[in-house]
Amino acid sequence: MATGAGAAGVLWGCRAAPHRTAPHRAVPSPPLPYRASPRCRAPQILRRTPGGRPLRPRAQETPRPEEAAAPLPPQGDRKMKQLSVLPQQCILLMTCLLMALEAVPIDIDKTKVKGEGHVEGEKVESPDTGLYYDEYLRQVIDVLETDKHFREKLQTADIEEIKSGKLSRELDLVSHHVRTRLDELKRQEVARLRMLIKAKMDSIQDTGIDHQALLKQFEHLNHQNPDTFEPKDLDMLIKAATSDLENYDKTRHEEFKKYEMMKEHERREYLKTLDEEKRQREESKFEEMKKKHGDHPKVHHPGSKDQLKEVWEEADGLDPNEFDPKTFFKLHDVNNDGFLDEQELEALFTKELEKVYDPKNEEDDMVEMEEERLRMREHVMNEVDINKDRLVTLEEFLRATEKKEFLEPDSWETLDQQQLFTEEELKEFESHISQQEDELRKKAEDLQKQKEELQRQHDQLQAQKQELQQVVKQMEQKKLQQGNPPAGPAGELKFQPRMCLSV
Repeated sequence: MATGAGAAGVLWGCRAAPHRTAPHRAVPSPPLPYRASPRCRAPQILRRTPGGRPLRPRAQETPRPEEAAAPLPPQGDRKMKQLSVLPQQCILLMTCLLMALEAVPIDIDKTKVKGEGHVEGEKVESPDTGLYYDEYLRQVIDVLETDKHFREKLQTADIEEIKSGKLSRELDLVSHHVRTRLDELKRQEVARLRMLIKAKMDSIQDTGIDHQALLKQFEHLNHQNPDTFEPKDLDMLIKAATSDLENYDKTRHEEFKKYEMMKEHERREYLKTLDEEKRQREESKFEEMKKKHGDHPKVHHPGSKDQLKEVWEEADGLDPNEFDPKTFFKLHDVNNDGFLDEQELEALFTKELEKVYDPKNEEDDMVEMEEERLRMREHVMNEVDINKDRLVTLEEFLRATEKKEFLEPDSWETLDQQQLFTEEELKEFESHISQQEDELRKKAEDLQKQKEELQRQHDQLQAQKQELQQVVKQMEQKKLQQGNPPAGPAGELKFQPRMCLSV
């Protein structure tokens, strides 16, 4: 479900880090020191030196001559020494057991724990933007980042320079091997698109494909020059990604609405197949599940202080009285690039969503949960993202925490508290479905008629074939009866040589 960081954000997000991190989620709590049970910990303590290294068994030493010659103490003295050492060992063992029982694990101040730094040269897969040219987009960005000059320009460029195409003109100054690699990527993308077009046209049995004309429908590259990657290609790629990603959320909302209407349509159609008693039973079950789903704890307003403090306390394991917005931002900037992108923001809403949705419950729909997550992220972005680059900076985040809405937010209405569609919209949707079903039914009937016609023609041909074979067989039998040699398959005469007897 995750979308990209925004078309401009795809390039803008590369300013601070070579690669975006793939899994965007809340920072996991550092593990507490392992506390072993007394039964397993005491022997470990006894087997280790004060420095923490395991004790090695001593090698068997050869006694010195003077030691070997020394007389051994009497048997009674040796037993007395062993008895005197035994209580000391018992006391030591009991002390270790008590220490293990009463030891308290040390809590780690997570605000002082430094995250793992990015390993230079490490390749981290970026999240899928959901665009049909996502792989091409990421490959172009990866190649451009290898050029030092372009990367420096990218780090100093603002969002308007990226959107306006000013940054694209810097492509003329990149190194030759980078341009060569970009040319290769473009040729591969053009070949891929042509293959898709051919497959689509072949599926509808169209001939005379004009690939050049059909390539015009793809706006992320310059189809007039399919061989080289020019500044115009970079400009078109940025603008296409910007437009497509801005409409991506809108498309997802429309698809979710259709999903909900289809669910209701199928439910009503199913009820029509039941008798009165079963129908009432199903209606009662539906209302009961609906009520059960709506019975959940209060959901905090996304991006409010209460919501962030809950993440601070439950996900990060920190004292809610010590909540600090700046520290919170740095903790949840997973890839340490100085921004909170869309995936990092969505990870903050997991605790709120878990209050409403549980995959184990029949009444909870996980598709609705992802729609709720999308709504929360869009709301926070609209409130916090001032320059609309689909990325939240530390300055924007801190400024949002100073607003009145951050401290005293309105109540948040979940999907179950909203009307997702009207009866008129549902009727229109059902009418559209009925129309599609009629068209499919008509196509099925036409195909069935074509099948029956082909079968009839096949039967006729088979009957004609049998008649011809029978006629040929009758003609051959008649010729044999008249004493004529039999004819071959093509009508030629077959002569049978006769054996000549010598007199």
